[in-house]
Amino acid sequence: MELKGEIYRVSGPVVTARGVSPRMYDVVLVGHEKLMGEVIGLEDDDVTIQVYEDTSGVKPGEPVENTGEPLSVELGPGLLTSIYDGIQRPLPVLQDKMGDYIERGVSAPGLDHSKKWDFVPTVKKGESVEGGQTIGTVQETPTISHKILVPPNSSGKVTELKKGTYTIDDVIGKLDDGTDLKLMQLWPVRVPRPYNKKFRPDIPLVTGTRTLDGLFPIAKGGTAAIPGGFGTGKTVTQQTLAKWSDAQIVVYVGCGERGNEMTEVLTEFPHLKDPKTGGPLMDRTVLIANTSNMPVAAREASVYTGITLAEYYRDQGYDVAMMADSTSRWAEAMREISSRLEEMPGEEGYPAYLAARLSEFYERAGRVQTMNNESGSVTVIGAVSPPGGDFSEPVTQNTLRIVKVFWALDSKLAQKRHFPAINWLTSYSLYNRSLEDWYATNASKEWNDNIAVAMAVLTEEAKLQEIVQLVGSDALPEDQQLTLEVARMLREFYLQQNAFHDVDTYCEIKDQAKFLEVVLHYKDLAEKAMSSGIELENVLGLSILEDIGRSKFEENMAELLDKYDKVMTKEFSKIMEGA
Repeated sequence: MELKGEIYRVSGPVVTARGVSPRMYDVVLVGHEKLMGEVIGLEDDDVTIQVYEDTSGVKPGEPVENTGEPLSVELGPGLLTSIYDGIQRPLPVLQDKMGDYIERGVSAPGLDHSKKWDFVPTVKKGESVEGGQTIGTVQETPTISHKILVPPNSSGKVTELKKGTYTIDDVIGKLDDGTDLKLMQLWPVRVPRPYNKKFRPDIPLVTGTRTLDGLFPIAKGGTAAIPGGFGTGKTVTQQTLAKWSDAQIVVYVGCGERGNEMTEVLTEFPHLKDPKTGGPLMDRTVLIANTSNMPVAAREASVYTGITLAEYYRDQGYDVAMMADSTSRWAEAMREISSRLEEMPGEEGYPAYLAARLSEFYERAGRVQTMNNESGSVTVIGAVSPPGGDFSEPVTQNTLRIVKVFWALDSKLAQKRHFPAINWLTSYSLYNRSLEDWYATNASKEWNDNIAVAMAVLTEEAKLQEIVQLVGSDALPEDQQLTLEVARMLREFYLQQNAFHDVDTYCEIKDQAKFLEVVLHYKDLAEKAMSSGIELENVLGLSILEDIGRSKFEENMAELLDKYDKVMTKEFSKIMEGA
């Protein structure tokens, strides 16, 4: 294998070299400044390289050096609390080296190689171990115990393993097949990490957001897309999920987002409190920041870096939530590189392999039995930013063919200040059926029936709105006017949720069930009263209704709902007696 050659042609981030014979996806160092790049095409003597840094000033004739290794990430203790760029260079380290502007050709290891960790072995000398098995633990953060795993392609008897304080480069033990055991592994980002088998998606990722948990739930190990136009709340929704969902580890990839949005994430996350532990949320979070002004090729790699880190924690038996914000910018990076390669364009200029790349990425999600015979999951939630909010464009359409949950953000709802602005008529979840048993056991026996009734009411309201806009609601029959009132309660009380309110930002699953029960109990009592001849205005004028709506802002929500439900039942009894 020839390790050195020279640049023949430069076209933006795409460089053609000759005189070097690497394999596909090998990492190469380009030019005098040794810019990092990846081989993406081989044709006769020409080697096509996508460079992860700005190539201005690079010219033909400069050297190209092949490392012989694919693009890989360092996996080990120290990942949590870190902030990386798209190719796992730690941004705080780069900032210390050169200030706020990253210079070209600079490299830094993904993990701190000088820090020492306390290693506690969980297997003894002489025991046989398989690839992926836990051999010990390191307390990575106050809340997360990092399991040290045997490399997936190694197995044998432990000939040496000692408790002690080590750096990630130190040899902590040995196997009889000659493998040196360390706290760190290297793994190529484009290769999925192995596991034993995938489980059925029958446990939900509980988010605490009523719209998501109730109407459009996502399973642990599931896939979801959040498409929406500018200002509809994609980023806030993903941040709320990162903070409140019952995933133990969060990997947040800011892929091609605007610099000011990413700055908000990078400044807010380190100060966010983890509601479960009281410590900083960063103790269980990895952030990958690749803003829109960073090199395009590194944006394409950032998503693979994120999913590889997520799979590594999954292999340790953790439930991981990965947020990709946004896959549209990732697809745009692919489109730019594809056009520079002069490939035949597909729909709207995107490469013909767009759908294949998207499915390859989302397929790496799943709840699995790890090689260590534990259960772990990677749930992937990808934001999509369709130009002009047009859901018919290729990235949204190809994503919808792959993912099982579609949370459609609606700019009209956002303009009405209804948040989360998820449109209940166009969104869907294909996990509803497989999660029914879990909700019946853990939320309420009536949960599935109540959700079906709520959806029917909201759908009926949408049909009636056309008539209301023409002739007004007073022209409708009384039963349909009642439907409009119940739908209003469902929208304003149940579905609307304030992500910035201390109490309302998260709603326990049992409280969600109780809340919905009380609203639908009002519907049943009102229908019964009206069938007995009670006039509509008597049914709509109950003062207790607004109290039910305000209960979601109180910490003792469940007690208040019980109390208000009894008061409401008494008020209906009085109305019936009066009649």
